[in-house]
Amino acid sequence: MTPELAYFLKVNVSFILLYAFYRLFFYKDTFFKLRRTILLAFFGVSLLYPLMNIQDWIREQEPMAEVIQMYSAILPETAITSDIVPGTGGGDRLVSGMSYLYWGGVIALLLRLFVQLSSILLLAKHSKVAWVHDVRVHVLKKPAGPFSFFRLVFLHPDSHSEKEIDEILAHECTHVNQWHSIDVIVCELVCIICWVNPFVWLLKREVRHNLEYLADDKVLESGYDCRSYQYHLLGLAHTHKSVASLSNNFNMMHLRNRISMMNKKRSRSIGKTKYLIFIPVVGVLLLLSNVDTLARITDEWSESVFTEVHLSDIIQPFPMTGNAVPVERREGYVLSEEGAKAVEHGRNLIFTVVEKMPEFPGGQEALLEFLQTHAKYPESAIRNGIEGRVYCSFVVGKDGTVSDADVLRGVSPELDQEALRVINTMPAWSPGKQRGKAVRVRYTVPVAFRLADRVKKSASHITQRQVKEVDTSGRIFTVVQRMPEFPGGQASLVRYMATHVKYPVIAQENGIQGRVSCSFVVDTDGSLKDIEVIRGIDPSLDKEAVRVIREMPKWHPGMQNNRVVAVKYTIPVTFRLQ
Repeated sequence: MTPELAYFLKVNVSFILLYAFYRLFFYKDTFFKLRRTILLAFFGVSLLYPLMNIQDWIREQEPMAEVIQMYSAILPETAITSDIVPGTGGGDRLVSGMSYLYWGGVIALLLRLFVQLSSILLLAKHSKVAWVHDVRVHVLKKPAGPFSFFRLVFLHPDSHSEKEIDEILAHECTHVNQWHSIDVIVCELVCIICWVNPFVWLLKREVRHNLEYLADDKVLESGYDCRSYQYHLLGLAHTHKSVASLSNNFNMMHLRNRISMMNKKRSRSIGKTKYLIFIPVVGVLLLLSNVDTLARITDEWSESVFTEVHLSDIIQPFPMTGNAVPVERREGYVLSEEGAKAVEHGRNLIFTVVEKMPEFPGGQEALLEFLQTHAKYPESAIRNGIEGRVYCSFVVGKDGTVSDADVLRGVSPELDQEALRVINTMPAWSPGKQRGKAVRVRYTVPVAFRLADRVKKSASHITQRQVKEVDTSGRIFTVVQRMPEFPGGQASLVRYMATHVKYPVIAQENGIQGRVSCSFVVDTDGSLKDIEVIRGIDPSLDKEAVRVIREMPKWHPGMQNNRVVAVKYTIPVTFRLQ
């Protein structure tokens, strides 16, 4: 599908959805000025939203990941096959014929628009100009319905009484002063482009109707009698025909709707709030328009989400061997997925995700034990207090051998080199398989280096770490070598939130739910300060989230270069109705 055709389809789908949206929410109210704005916005949004790329914005919205993954999961995969040789079959002739038909319709409608514009301009040129009731009017030579176009007002004064002329001029001057002809021209041009879509013509009709409602409303606001004005409209509809359909006609058809709207009770002002629904509708259209972007970013997010999978949260103390510190037990397999991309390596494809992933001899526990016993902490890194996590990737070949080891994310040259050394000394793995055949698979493993005085945990108890000094500079970090930790770890934090959050009654009654993102600073003594809501839902839920965080016990503070530092932390507080 060409970009032009994709754009055309998106525009027309938007018109269908927006017309249905208009009929559902705005069709029966009397906010004519607001309705005029929303109808013009429909045309602008439909033409512009396919051109908007929200890729960068989506990347910044982490909560969107869940929505996009769910959305992309329901998209059906469709395989299209054809036995027709390209360029020689009937399919190409059909597409070519449809293209000629479309452009023929566009040309015909453009000629029609040109004829209509020309007829109005010629009529203005050959008609006499006079001032009628202080309004500059082009006097029609023959009896015809009054109408206006931009600043031009056309009228046959001899066909109307003085009172009727006042009503007509009040009506037509409203069209002129509010530049209603701009709306008409916009509708005509869009209808020419999308003439094959009947919903575009329906939207054009709604725009024309609403312009007449605006003018009628202005006449009644000027003090003219409603019943007399309506009889006047009915009389004109049976005795005069309009000269040009492109103009704003006083006795335009659909009189039944106009009279019904004039007699209708005015909508309450509170009803204007429903027009805000248009904002999320535009958001949905943007998501629909960026399906390809969403799918691509979903793959990227999937890779980052599954970049680290902890096999165990149990960290046990290990005996020191010289200056070496074993790798923490919590470090385990890391699955790096690049979606459906396959990297060409020589003559063989290197997969990232296969039906049966490669396996270290003996399984997960054996891999952990190998890393723990073979990693040797470089002396220079110990002297300089350097620690952190080195991410290494490698390829498990068809025969299970490990090759092409590389550092994806390093800490320091000495730690990076040691991590690569350990990876390159691994024995042969059980190879990965795809469709029953052994294939080459790229794998990623993190190797964590932790200094000895920080590994003071046991399976049943976590003691307070002893540190050499505390950072007194007042600097607040966002990422440090050892992040702050809730007493008891992540599982304890989840249990604490589940047992201490009290769902506000007012939020339950109003059915309000969602996720409140809060940030705070874990100070050097483990206390929490500067608590704030960075993405809220409702004042009651935001307040409750802040309360729960404020009442938390002290955390284990973060550490950087063997010093306790203040770290800014962010957690989500989820409120979910049963």
